[in-house]
Amino acid sequence: MTGARLLRLFRAAITAALLPAAATAAMAATTSTVSAVDDSGHRITLAAPAMRIVSLAPHATELLFAAGAGARVVGVSAYSNFPAEASRLPSVGDAMRADLERIIALKPDLIVGWKSGNNPAQLARLRALGLPVFDSEPRRFDDIASSLERLGTLAGSDEGRVAAARFRDALQKLRERYSARAPVTVFYQIWPSPLMTLNDAHIVSEAIRLCAGVNLFGTLAPLAPTVSREAVLKADPQAIFVSDEDARAFDRWRGFGKLSAVRSDNLFRVDGSVMNRAGPRMLTATARLCEQIDAARQKNTTNPRRTR
Repeated sequence: MTGARLLRLFRAAITAALLPAAATAAMAATTSTVSAVDDSGHRITLAAPAMRIVSLAPHATELLFAAGAGARVVGVSAYSNFPAEASRLPSVGDAMRADLERIIALKPDLIVGWKSGNNPAQLARLRALGLPVFDSEPRRFDDIASSLERLGTLAGSDEGRVAAARFRDALQKLRERYSARAPVTVFYQIWPSPLMTLNDAHIVSEAIRLCAGVNLFGTLAPLAPTVSREAVLKADPQAIFVSDEDARAFDRWRGFGKLSAVRSDNLFRVDGSVMNRAGPRMLTATARLCEQIDAARQKNTTNPRRTR
């Protein structure tokens, strides 16, 4: 689609959305400016709380609903399947290939994008059309809590502040329970072929650290680095977590009987649709991750790593 056509569509959408002058004046008298800084450091300022929001990532959809803005979400990206209401909303394409024409037709007054997952050129095009785009990129648990507050603010909802306080309280309890326990080395698989994991910049690694786990490939440069099976065998993790849907994952790893994780049967399945999304449900998944790492820890005490 040409830039000129997009601009015409945008202008037409705005014109169609205009209220009569009297109604506009009445609304101005009862609303106030809202503002928040996104995860790229951009300040997003709206003349009034957002009424029509488009989400361009599944984690952003979950954050919006948890922040009390669900009723104002009018479009979502593919795989936005939680909560159930989100899966019934119009889809605007997947993260890397958003349908700009459909987004504009939804007349959004706020778009929540995914900084590392969306197509940068498409986000730039939306901004060039004058649409407010909030970059969402939680890399720490504290960022999830802050996102709930900021998105709640932009939607005029107090639920974001309440949800953030509840999240922080549960997070602190998990930290107090597990952070001082003996370390367990971990390989976290997100894709089988090529074999991929996550580095320490990803929020999943913070979850592993909170449980006193050590991500063996955390220092690699890409956010989702590719590693060789030989590298995993050499690192000899005490626990292996599989977050993809590879039905044969455990069988593949059990073929390497000398691995500490295999000898102790520390092979665990993780729901990647929850654990790998930086949304409020991730804390529940982390609690389960901590239980699994703790189980591995106890097995390692009775079945110590073989000296090489």
